[in-house]
Amino acid sequence: MRDLAYHGKNHLESYLKSYKIILNYLSMSSETARATLSRRGTKMVQWLSLGIAVLAAFSTPVAAQPPGLVVSVAASVSDALDEIGRLYRAATGVTVAINTGGSHTLARQIVEGAGAGLFLSADDIQMNVVEKAGRLVPGTRTRLLTNELVVIAPTSSTEISLAQVLQGRIRRLAMGEPAAVPAGVYGRRWLEHEQSWARLEKLIVPFPTVRAVLSAVEAGRADAGIVYRTDVAGASVRVVAAIAANEHPYLDISYPVAVIRGPAESEARRFLDYLKSPAARAVFTKRGFRFDPAPAPQRENRAYGQRR
Repeated sequence: MRDLAYHGKNHLESYLKSYKIILNYLSMSSETARATLSRRGTKMVQWLSLGIAVLAAFSTPVAAQPPGLVVSVAASVSDALDEIGRLYRAATGVTVAINTGGSHTLARQIVEGAGAGLFLSADDIQMNVVEKAGRLVPGTRTRLLTNELVVIAPTSSTEISLAQVLQGRIRRLAMGEPAAVPAGVYGRRWLEHEQSWARLEKLIVPFPTVRAVLSAVEAGRADAGIVYRTDVAGASVRVVAAIAANEHPYLDISYPVAVIRGPAESEARRFLDYLKSPAARAVFTKRGFRFDPAPAPQRENRAYGQRR
């Protein structure tokens, strides 16, 4: 009992920053809260989402269950991690709380001291940011999954073709923020390769996650969008074209994963091992992901402005 309490105390100290942000927000008057959200709404929501994940992992007394594990995962892989987390709890009794968002947002949270035990990014660029900040446990970083981009359109828009998109004969193209969101970085790289970036740049509507891009296209707020192939299953969109990885190797889409320094290292290592297990692989495969064959050390995923 004493060991469990001590372990839980260390976890909670690691997540103190997240708790303080939540408590400060809850103590505001409604007018102050509205003003704060209007000025810093996006960042506040990002930290609140992390705080909710922390509370979910530690919402029952330490004596009632083993300490939980908070993992920060890219939005495009969050559904798979939710399912794997449930399987892991059934197998081990350990609760896995998923903190999800854009990889660039998650990386910033971790660098600023947020208490995630594991980071699953949608590209190497954001994992490099965390590694350079000294937050990764050495030797734990590995490239886990691969994915592909697709161009989508609303189901009601049956006439939009890939040629129309590349030629700029549309009004709005939704995609992840090209300077930060991995899917946006990959999307810009592809458009540059197709020599279409210059004519499309002014038509782009940037979003913080691929899920937001998908929602915008589903609702008809954009004529076309660029998302991952794994995002479109069950969505009310039409796939205009698939950007096959074997035809566009310069994209090098990869999902690296690593353990974050802190009191949750041991449990995070166990969960990382579980992500490579047959049970987890079955979930990833069912949702359309493939496994990255690249061994460590990882190939560097260059920023959008660097050409291979």
